[in-house]
Amino acid sequence: MAFGLELIFLTIIVLAVLGIAAYIVSIYNGLVRLKNDIKKAWANIDVLLKQRSDELPKLIESVKGYMKHEREVLTSLTKARTEFLKAKSMSEKAAADGMISQALKSIFAVAENYPQLKASENFIQLQNRISGLENELADRREFYNDSANEFNIRIESFPDTIIAGMMGLRQPAEMFKVAEEEKKDVEVKF
Repeated sequence: MAFGLELIFLTIIVLAVLGIAAYIVSIYNGLVRLKNDIKKAWANIDVLLKQRSDELPKLIESVKGYMKHEREVLTSLTKARTEFLKAKSMSEKAAADGMISQALKSIFAVAENYPQLKASENFIQLQNRISGLENELADRREFYNDSANEFNIRIESFPDTIIAGMMGLRQPAEMFKVAEEEKKDVEVKF
């Protein structure tokens, strides 16, 4: 009978150890998944930023002839695109993205002053394409921020913080933030 109790006690200990090990493995795998989701989300944003950047020269060419008196708007868009192409880090690309978004808002607002431009099929197609990319970017930024936020919560929550520390995951993921300039209304002059 004593042997039966020892066997039950040993079984309980083994099951408890296996349960704890499985829990630690699930925390580890969850943190790895989140870390990779953040990388994937940023890569998806990067792809759309590149697509938008590739469309900008076409947009600039289509509006150049109409906006002879709006050189600063075209210059700011060209400068923003150059900054994006030079950007290496996520924060540099995010800053350049903000500059491009602001410049695009200005171009689309100024285009209101040029009825022939607004009626141009080429301009309409480019405007629709870039607007579509902007909407996709907004969705991808939201997914990125959701992943980064979940990761940040997990690496600060107990017991995940212990596993995260052992994995070297102490640095919170950077959120994709809107620059202050993007929050301002675009000035439209008629």
